[in-house]
Amino acid sequence: MLVGTFVVQVHIPGATSLKDKRRIVKGMIAKVQNRFNVSIVELNSGDLWQRATIGIAMVGDNQDHIERQLQLLLNFLDAEPRWEVTQVHLDWN
Repeated sequence: MLVGTFVVQVHIPGATSLKDKRRIVKGMIAKVQNRFNVSIVELNSGDLWQRATIGIAMVGDNQDHIERQLQLLLNFLDAEPRWEVTQVHLDWN
């Protein structure tokens, strides 16, 4: 069994408050969960209202399949017009 994990940092230029940020991030988390069936959560950028760090994990038995799915997921995140992906870190466990 393999676990592929992403840590993705995003910049949300249109967020003018923590409420704006939460609305955007929670909406995207729900979309990603429904579309890709992965574990996803906002990580430690709680007080910064124009930045978010998102952790994503996918489990499987084929590394190529997981890599393809995570690349599709990254493309989906990158296509979101309300934010800009600024950093991505992939790790295997």
